Amino acid sequence: MDFTVKGTFKAGQKWEQFTRKITSPTENAATDKILSLIGSEHRCKRSRIKIDSIDEAV
Repeated sequence: MDFTVKGTFKAGQKWEQFTRKITSPTENAATDKILSLIGSEHRCKRSRIKIDSIDEAV
């Protein structure tokens, strides 16, 4: 299944928005995957990433 994940993450002193399309079997797996990807790409902890919405892509 494909999911569209929208949220923000703390980059330095300001919050940056993101929108990502993720292929994952479940919504929980998509959440874990996006936290891992954003954390590794931007060197921020999971506690500094906020997911606003997860929608199933049509």
